[in-house]
This record gives sequence, C-alpha cells and structure tokens, in this order.
Amino acid sequence: MGRSQETFNKKEVRNKKEKKRKEKVLKKQARKEKEKKSSLDDMIAYVDENGIITSTRPDPDKRTKVDASEIETSIPKGLISSQRTNEHTGTVTFFNESKGFGFIRDKDTGQSVFVHASNMLEPVIENDLVVFETTKGPKGLTAVNVKHVEK
Repeated sequence: MGRSQETFNKKEVRNKKEKKRKEKVLKKQARKEKEKKSSLDDMIAYVDENGIITSTRPDPDKRTKVDASEIETSIPKGLISSQRTNEHTGTVTFFNESKGFGFIRDKDTGQSVFVHASNMLEPVIENDLVVFETTKGPKGLTAVNVKHVEK
C-alpha cells in the first residue's frame, strides 16, 4: 500500500537518484580500468638533441660529448672591462651647484646622462665640454669620473 500512494513527482525523484547512483558506479569502474591501462612508459618524456620533448627515446649513437668547462655561464671578463673604460664626451646642459647634481648630453648618442657632484673629478658649469664614463645607476645611466675638457 506504500508505493501505490506515491505521487508522480516522488517517483521521478526516486528514478533520478537511482540513475545518478548507477552512473556513479559506472564512472568508478571506468576509472579503475583506466588506471590499470596506464603505465610508467606512458608518462616518460625524452628530450632530443635539439631540446624538443618527444615520446621516443633518443638514439645513443647520435649523442655528443660536451665539456662542461667550455660552457660560459657569465659575461666574459674582457667585455666588462672594455665597457668600463669607454669614455664619452658631452656638454653639461644643466647643473645645480646648491643641490650638487646635473645632466650631461652625450655628443655621440644625444642621450641625457645624470651626474652627481661626488662623481666629478673637477668642478664644472653649464655648457662646459666634459669627458666622462657611464655606469648603471638606480634610475638609469650615471656619469662618473667627469673631467673638464678645454675647447
């Protein structure tokens, strides 16, 4: 007598729950079967001589020996020293003596370079021709070893 008094909506809800339960069981079985099929060989990737990832093992006969001491991992020392001794010429476009800073316009590049009074070898004023070296500062290029040049 219990089931005969069920409404249509109650039957639909019961059928949907039963259907979900069966789908869940089927998904669980499919996952178990899939886990059994996968192996370690399916998960391994190889890198060929050009650095491309492949699924096939590279040929050991094509392997080349590389001497680790020949690999350069930094900037060559000769390149660094040549950049530091690179002198530029330019004119002082602005200099505030009370605050101790100014700007120099490079003749070759036309670039404006910051200069501080502590980086000067001798005092300069605006429109002076100067020789200087550049280094990387916190906000860009900075002129160091600034010297006055006679015109």
